[in-house]
Amino acid sequence: MGVYKTALLSIGSNLGNRQLLLQKAIFEISKVAGEIRQVSATYETPSWGFEGEDFLNACLELQTLLSPNDLLKELLDIETAFGRERNHSESYQSRTLDIDIIYYDKEVINTDALTIPHPKMQERKFILKPLADISPQFYHPIFNKDTRNLLQECKDKSSITKQIQRLFKNRHTFFASLQYVAIEGNIGAGKTTLATKIADDFNAKLILERFAENPFLPNFYIDQSRYAFPLEMSFLADRYQQFTEDTNQLDLFKSFMVSDYDIYKSLIFAKVTLQQNEFDLYRKVFNFMYKEVKKPKIYVYLYQTTERLLQQIKQRGRDYEQNIELTYLEKINRGYFDFLRTYPKENQLIMDVSELDFVSRKSDYETVLTKIEDFALSNLYQ
Repeated sequence: MGVYKTALLSIGSNLGNRQLLLQKAIFEISKVAGEIRQVSATYETPSWGFEGEDFLNACLELQTLLSPNDLLKELLDIETAFGRERNHSESYQSRTLDIDIIYYDKEVINTDALTIPHPKMQERKFILKPLADISPQFYHPIFNKDTRNLLQECKDKSSITKQIQRLFKNRHTFFASLQYVAIEGNIGAGKTTLATKIADDFNAKLILERFAENPFLPNFYIDQSRYAFPLEMSFLADRYQQFTEDTNQLDLFKSFMVSDYDIYKSLIFAKVTLQQNEFDLYRKVFNFMYKEVKKPKIYVYLYQTTERLLQQIKQRGRDYEQNIELTYLEKINRGYFDFLRTYPKENQLIMDVSELDFVSRKSDYETVLTKIEDFALSNLYQ
């Protein structure tokens, strides 16, 4: 078994959505290179050595099993994947992503491919300032001075501005920052499966709708007009009680909450199933309850074609669902989209998963996670 080494990295960007690019790069580094233990604050600085847009810069502490050369290769591959086009001339240029190895433990390396410690770090405030955030007492193996001393002696007088927005060291800390995510969708869309997988993978408190316990549901699928109102009122009472209990009970051992429903679905289904006079009465009760419940930071709606919904409903084999008609599912889909038109755009993510199998295919599950990640980060780093 290999021995973990501490590598200190500098990352920067001055093109595109700089903060988003830095964050996505951190996630990629953690996937291929090791565990990121610390991330500094982000600092904005002028371009160094050429005329260009201002940079955002940060530093990372990485625990890695990779050798220095293997680490360099992985970092160069990430730069290329992020659109970095290297200029083989001596001049500097703007770039979507720049990743440098500043230290690799206490090693001193000087080859054609790699120089460690970074040969110009002591001249660059945009390296030393974020480096001092995470490793103020790390000693330069050649100068025998720690980061604080190097920063004090640095002759770089460029302006440097600390940014308010933070960077997350991995996906777990990022998902924890979301606090509460609701996974919604039509009957058979896969919302329970996805919510459960996210809860398992990212240490979330899982809130599941206990719909199967409702005594009116089997009869409703047989005679909708007769059982619609007692069914919807029963659902509303059960959801409100369960939802408020689950979302108000803090679990100190969980990082955030994820549910397979949002209580607003009660109004969506009621509008489809109830007569107008029944719905008007229902809505009065609903509005009173809805004011009191916790709202998700991200509302993810899983869209599937009605044909695939029917296929998946048949596959899961619940007897009382086998008579659901395609037209009913289409009405539910329209009800959700009517609701989403009134929902804040920064909080809603509509995801077409009709061609994805996030249960059986790991790549499809990764696609779903990446879409949630990109959506949340894009709103955060506008």
